[in-house]
Amino acid sequence: MTTPSLRQAVQPAIAAYRLLAGEQERAGQLAAQCEELLALSRDLIAAIGRVTITDDRSDARHEEILDAYADAALAWAKVVGTMMALGATMVDQGHWEEVRRLADALAAAGESNAAVDLRTQLGKALWATYDDQLRIITATMPPAAVKRSIATLRAILREVPEDFPDRNREVNRYLAPLAAAVHALVKERNIELPYDSRIEHIAAGGVARYPDIVTMSLDEIAAEFDGLTGETWLG
Repeated sequence: MTTPSLRQAVQPAIAAYRLLAGEQERAGQLAAQCEELLALSRDLIAAIGRVTITDDRSDARHEEILDAYADAALAWAKVVGTMMALGATMVDQGHWEEVRRLADALAAAGESNAAVDLRTQLGKALWATYDDQLRIITATMPPAAVKRSIATLRAILREVPEDFPDRNREVNRYLAPLAAAVHALVKERNIELPYDSRIEHIAAGGVARYPDIVTMSLDEIAAEFDGLTGETWLG
């Protein structure tokens, strides 16, 4: 059996502290289970300490060092768990920028999993604010709706964290109908597309398999729309 690292060992304690911080008004079985998990985590951390800490001190002194080692690890777990619970509360209250700063702080402290978890919660909440605007994106949109749709997709790419699962892929799904709407306006106005235009290719779903270039593809659609309306949407 491979001995877990200290960071791995404190993960259950982080989860327990997060639950306790977020559910303080709830008592009973949940609180009892969290306390049991914390006690087990402390035993695990102390066991890791016995493997990793070796010295020539007396048994009593050695046990003191192990206790301090376990206490420090659990104190850190409490900090991280409480930060995650605070972040979840701020997500619910709409304090987006504060959540970003909190996630950045967790990442800087080496707690990348906690940071990703918090950014995922933030991304889900932010995405939900655009649901109504995303529903209007169709291949038959009038110019005003195309304008709003470009702004909406730009806002999502700007505001939803990049590590939110499938962010680019989800935005990419809306590019085909958006491009089709712009292409319909081009045809309606009898405008000849430049030879290097990819608007038809995007409208046909040609970039559906390439979410990594979603920003560039949206730029191209915006440039074509800019040519039709004289408005600038790049950048």
